Order: sequence, then structure tokens, then C-alpha cells
Amino acid sequence: MTLAGFPTLRTSHHPVGNFAMKNGNFYLVPTDVRLVSMKESLIFDRKAFLKRLNALMKIDNMKDVRRGIARITSDLHSNGQVRSRTALTLHVSRSFLLGELKQIEQTHTIERARYYLSRLSKALTSSKTSSINDINLHRWKEYDEVLTDSLWVLDRRDSTGGHSAWYWGNFVPQIPRQLMLRYTKRGEWVLDPFAGSGTTLLEGKRLGRNCLGIELQPRVADKVRRLLEEKTSADTIVAIETGDSREIDLQSLLQKYQARSVQLAILHPPYHDIIKFSRKRNDLSNARSVEVFLRMFGDVVQNVAQVLDPKRYLAVVIGDKYDGGEWIPLGFRTMEVVLNQGFRLRSIVVKNFEETLGKRGTKELWRYRALAGGFYVFKHEYILIFQKSG
Repeated sequence: MTLAGFPTLRTSHHPVGNFAMKNGNFYLVPTDVRLVSMKESLIFDRKAFLKRLNALMKIDNMKDVRRGIARITSDLHSNGQVRSRTALTLHVSRSFLLGELKQIEQTHTIERARYYLSRLSKALTSSKTSSINDINLHRWKEYDEVLTDSLWVLDRRDSTGGHSAWYWGNFVPQIPRQLMLRYTKRGEWVLDPFAGSGTTLLEGKRLGRNCLGIELQPRVADKVRRLLEEKTSADTIVAIETGDSREIDLQSLLQKYQARSVQLAILHPPYHDIIKFSRKRNDLSNARSVEVFLRMFGDVVQNVAQVLDPKRYLAVVIGDKYDGGEWIPLGFRTMEVVLNQGFRLRSIVVKNFEETLGKRGTKELWRYRALAGGFYVFKHEYILIFQKSG
């Protein structure tokens, strides 16, 4: 079986998504995953390609199946043209499709080959997503960017999309990005009660999420508001409000933006008094003790929980601290605070960091101090992921 003009190979940036018809073409409705594997996307005649797969499923011996797969693979590399402008075309990640075909070609039994052929056909014709994200599980191999391990090694902070390191204590945009990809769908609401430099808000705008940030300091909130105005988008609502997240009326604020609840909360509080963010008494970084800090943080969690939908997720990004030569496990102490409010712990992620503003250019000094003082230098922080009870 031959297919004239199959397929066309183009450099493209079509993200993974759900299926829809438009102008006679079979497209993926874009979600938000900008995958490395999608930098080159195959665009081809859907009906003809599926016909070839179905024909291979009827063959009784592996030798002929391998020969058929080899011909398809050769056609994919030939960089031809779409057979007809009126044909239903399909956008597929090049690496995903070639990887699936290679797996079929290397299969030893006809039964397993038919299983893989059927699976590939399903991946190209249907979408399977969960209730909390847009990841198409029929094509899960395309989602190289989405992390699933509990150790995140991030080389550097993402500085694209309006992100910058102007704010002392901000966190890497890759963290809210990963959390939003895993725990929200496009158009859902994300709440950040410690908005700071607006990292979550800027990344949410890039991903098509609606975001509400709360920031205690008006001057910081004003700067973030200006940054958000520079990155205008008609598809999402992204806003920052000034207030104390322990007591601000989140329900009323959401109603202001025609929303009733949020589907994800990302909390990146001060690591107690390591960095003093302001002179305000209601600033968690000015708490008189760890115990007071934990009580204030608990008030924030309680307030946030009132607008978070049941069975949806809350993430806390925090590190530990030293005080008087003692390691203070802020991560685990804050974890207990959230658990005591009825949340379930779903994951503990450890993220590395190589250098902070406070330790910049002093790596050797800190190594000496560690050797002399009998301690270890902090190079990690926690991302604690909880689920609200249903």
C-alpha cells in the first residue's frame, strides 16, 4: 500500500491538546505544554495513515508487519506534501510517532504488535484526560517537559516571559509552571497568597490560567501590576491585590473577577526571618518566633482553604533554616500545619538550588564554614503537595 504525498514534515510549535475540527482539518486544540519533542511536528493525512495502520493489524506475520512499518517510517522521512487540501490532517510530535513505530517494528510477537498498532491508532484519534489537567494520557510520551520524579534538578532560573530576579526572595518560574501543568486545566483559577514579584501570575498568563495574587506590600504589588499590563492577554484574567492573606476576603475578590473558587493554590511564604521583606508586623518574616510564624502561616492556609475546591491541590514551597547552630525544619513544621487543617499529603518534592542572592560568590566560604562548624550547606528546598478533602 502506498500513499501519495505522505506526509509533510515541518518545523512547528503545536502543543499537545485535545482534538477538534476546523475548516475541514483535524487539529489538536492547544493546551499549554511547550515540549522539546514538539519542536518538529508531523502534519499528514489522517484518514490515509489510519488506513495503513488498520491494514497492518490484519497481517498474520511479523516479517510483513516490520516491512510495512519500515515503509511508513521511510515515508515519514521523505518530507512529502499533504495529499489533499480537503483531507483531514493531523499534527503529531515527530519523536513520538517515530518512537511508537520503532517499538512496533522491534516487537517479537504479532499479538504484541497488534496491541501497539491499536494503541497508536487510539492515540491519534482520541483524547484521555483527567479531571485536574489537560495531559492526554493516550499520548503521555510527548510530555517530556512535565516532571514526575520527586527530585527536581533545575540548572537555572527561567528568565523568559517577563520573569526577572528583581525581587529578593522570588522563586524559579519552573516551579509554578510544573504545578499548573499537573494540577490545572486551561482557564481554571490559581491563587497565590504570597505573590511577591508575581512569578506565579506571569507564568499563569503564559499557560492560559486565571490567576489571583495577594501581596502585602503596595509598592511591590504596583510593580507586578505594571509587569502584567505589559504582558496583556485577552484569554485569561491575571490580577494582583494588596492585603494580608491571613484575613483578606478572598471570596469577595474572586467575585470581583467573576469567579467563585480556585482550583490550585501555590504558597511560597517567607522562610520565617531569613529575609526581612518589610517592617510590617503582619509580615510573616517578622514573626517573633518559629511558633508565631507557624500560627500566622496556618491562618493563611485556613483562609485559602475556604476558596479552594474540594479534592483540588495546594502546594507549599519552602526551605529550612539555621538558628543558633540548630537546623530548624520549617518544611516539615509547615507540612504539619497544613495536615492539621484536613489536607492529605500527596507528594514531597525536593528541589535543588545552586546559589542564592545571600550566598552569591561565597561558595568557598560556605564550604569552609560547613567543614569548621559540622553542618551541611542548604542546597535544597521543599515543594509539599496536598489535596483538599472531598
